[in-house]
Amino acid sequence: MRTLIVTAFVSVDGVMEGPGGEADYRNTGWTFKDIDFDPAAYEIKGREQEETTALLLGRTSYEAFAPVWPTMDDFAGYNAMPRYVVSSTLTADDPRWPATILRSVDDVAKLKETEGGPIAVHGSATLGRSLADAGLVDRYHLLVFPVLLGAGKRLFSEADKDKTMLKLVEQDAYPNGVQKQVFEVVR
Repeated sequence: MRTLIVTAFVSVDGVMEGPGGEADYRNTGWTFKDIDFDPAAYEIKGREQEETTALLLGRTSYEAFAPVWPTMDDFAGYNAMPRYVVSSTLTADDPRWPATILRSVDDVAKLKETEGGPIAVHGSATLGRSLADAGLVDRYHLLVFPVLLGAGKRLFSEADKDKTMLKLVEQDAYPNGVQKQVFEVVR
């Protein structure tokens, strides 16, 4: 069984929308506006590229990343690995950043049963919530930024479900106030 990792930049109040400057969000770019850059805080991002073997995205994140990520040297690892997009509406992948289209969370469950290493879910707030609600997430890699954003897409859903226990397996705090939190889902 492959490990499914949700990796996210998140505010203290749980918002993950628009961290890098995406359009149409009033607080866009909150990971670098007003927060000093500390390369040590991003060490986990490089490690993820070395340890994961596939990338899983929702349609919205895929359409935002496809024109940009293939040209970014910092994402060479992600660009080299297989990509999967979960969408019921996408009719074709983007030739600039080819991906296999999955139609449902059930398809993700089947992907987890295949041979291979960990699968990373980047951005993709709606997909991440659906995967968590379906009990498919095995680990969370969170960089928690010292900011309250109020409105915005949240990391976790508000579904009325049984609690999910997490085990903190790695943590760190950086001088800029960012905290790294790595949780395994307790089964």
